[in-house]
Amino acid sequence: MVWTPEPTYEKPEISVRATTLYYEIVAPVMLPFLDRRLLNLFRCREGKCFFQRNREHPPTGKEFDRLVHFEPVVQKNGRTEQYLYVESAEEIVACAKVQTVEFHGWGSRAGEVETPDRLVIDLDPDPKLGFDKVSQAAFQLRRSFEALDLESFALLTGGKGIHVVVPLEPVARWDEVDAFAKSLCTALAEAAPERFTVALPKPQRRGRIFLDFLRNHRTATAVMPWSARARPGMPVAAPVTWDELDGIDRSDAFTIADVKTLLKRARSRPLKAWGSGAQRLPRLV
Repeated sequence: MVWTPEPTYEKPEISVRATTLYYEIVAPVMLPFLDRRLLNLFRCREGKCFFQRNREHPPTGKEFDRLVHFEPVVQKNGRTEQYLYVESAEEIVACAKVQTVEFHGWGSRAGEVETPDRLVIDLDPDPKLGFDKVSQAAFQLRRSFEALDLESFALLTGGKGIHVVVPLEPVARWDEVDAFAKSLCTALAEAAPERFTVALPKPQRRGRIFLDFLRNHRTATAVMPWSARARPGMPVAAPVTWDELDGIDRSDAFTIADVKTLLKRARSRPLKAWGSGAQRLPRLV
């Protein structure tokens, strides 16, 4: 396969050493979320960043290929691409050593590519809205999921929003999960159009929160728990409990400098079971 480079993005200077040290510490608590999950790596070198989702040369090379794993995935165009995944903390660190700053994951894992094991709704606010509005929206989503007997979890994205994550048994296929997420978000937007929208064009989102259900498309990804972000200050995508979310005033509340605190949080009783659960999607009438 001939490698075609992904688009590059201008980003602040990233310290590969600092990022690698961070992942050497948090890799063990990240692994349950990343283990065998198909990944997009956001890699940054000399101020330029790009996504890598499959086997490609020369940016990593054969030596890196021997440190990770690849799953053949058939695309809509009929071509088969080799998607990257990891199976150990050491492999997460190996990714960091080739300038990976962010880990973004599919909703499914190698061996079960067509049956997602999670649903993600990204609350993407108009920049003029305060974080309190995003928190309130997350609680609204939680109540909606609870009404359907589904447990959900909150993730600070390290950007400006919150992901509401629903763990699933890998039974339903992509089209079912996608349709469920779209129906739920559309219903919320229709019930409260002054607060929510599912409109993709940004001019139509002004003053509202975009309920991004598109993270549940096949091949779409979402930032993974405990991933660093390639942003000023190096914030972290941090799991939080619903009880503590009310007291948090920003999505980038934690950075890689808080690594000891983050590790302690990850191993704490309230967060130890974060994002896990055996549940199936109900049918929406």
